[in-house]
Amino acid sequence: MSQLPPEKRRFLFLQGPHGPFFHRLGKMMRLAGAEVWRVGFNQGDRAFWRHAESYIPFQEPQSAWPSFFQDLLTSKGITDIALYGDTRPIHAQAIEIANKNGITIHIFEEGYLRPYWVTYERGGANGHSALMKMEVADMQEILAHSVLDIPEAPAHWGDMRQHVLYGALYHWFVMFRNGPYSNFRAHRALPVSREFQLYIKRLLLMPLHWGERVLATTRIKWSGFPYHVALLQLEHDSSFQMHSPFESMSDFLKVAIEGFAKGAPQHHHLVFKAHPLENGQLPLRNSIHALAKENGVENRVHYVRGGKLAQLLDNARSAVTVNSTSAQQVLWRGLPLKTFGVAVFDKPEFVSTQPLTEFFSAPTRPDNGAYRDYRHFLLETSQVAGGFYSARGRRQLLRQVVDMMLSPLDPYEALKTGKAAPRQQLRLVK
Repeated sequence: MSQLPPEKRRFLFLQGPHGPFFHRLGKMMRLAGAEVWRVGFNQGDRAFWRHAESYIPFQEPQSAWPSFFQDLLTSKGITDIALYGDTRPIHAQAIEIANKNGITIHIFEEGYLRPYWVTYERGGANGHSALMKMEVADMQEILAHSVLDIPEAPAHWGDMRQHVLYGALYHWFVMFRNGPYSNFRAHRALPVSREFQLYIKRLLLMPLHWGERVLATTRIKWSGFPYHVALLQLEHDSSFQMHSPFESMSDFLKVAIEGFAKGAPQHHHLVFKAHPLENGQLPLRNSIHALAKENGVENRVHYVRGGKLAQLLDNARSAVTVNSTSAQQVLWRGLPLKTFGVAVFDKPEFVSTQPLTEFFSAPTRPDNGAYRDYRHFLLETSQVAGGFYSARGRRQLLRQVVDMMLSPLDPYEALKTGKAAPRQQLRLVK
């Protein structure tokens, strides 16, 4: 279907990132000549889609979604679907049906190289990405004719406040204006009302959390002890839920602290770095303290709430994680990395295969040259400059990604065949 010219393409958008990005993307697609439709599953989806003529509400029980979706593909002559993330039930079902119908599947995700990039792939993302089947040697061969200058590693999230604000607005609409969508069921276990409360609480407490974070980070930086960093994730994140061996974040905390207590030198410390969007649903600080005390290392284990990862990594000895994309910043700095889950960066050239106790004792370093080639490959293919949530980020993203979606080739095939369009160079602002 992707071989068709824009005027013969019919896109169906499913759920996207919180905020106006999908609306802006659909508008740009229509300007290019394509026909665009949007399925909304709740009032939050409707609120951010301003083109009423192309909006299709799904208000039936979720059990009716597969047949509803199949009927849409047929009645609208859909050639392409676009969605954010590939694991929530409605998206997983849609992808399965779309594959059977020969529909091109465009998937957006948070950047594998955050925060100044967004991930755009076809068919699957994260554990379902085409990257999972690629060897670093193959990437190096493809890059032989590339001349892209590689930007430096990002130092911070560029649009965190907008991200949290749009999340709060989205959940407000679902809580208070969702009457026509009484059959809607969120893909997360947490009730929408509770998620809304946590978003509001996070917005109100941002100044306090900032002060707490700065103090904790400063103490670690000026302490003088060697330390390792444990990169935490959101427990409800699809990468953690679908592509890791743990059922809960508590399971990972237990494994990490036990491994540190048994393997690390006695003068080393362990710093748990929370995800920037951690909303306080889980009592992470209390759990970490209890496990550290149980293993006799309560004075050597620390917790930092969100914030800039770079400040901690610059002086770290190594890092462990389940499969957080923040691990890319670890590898960029040439630090040893231990992972537990399925991830696009889990390549033998730069991720340690040591048992955890041995890793904390004497971690093996990654092949930094191989990682730089891997990162170069991503920047030439699936990583697109920009962001979903800030106006500046959306502008950057739309300048590139519309043409990528209309291309007959996915980003990896385009580079391999020498038909990739010139990539937008990103000037980082610290």
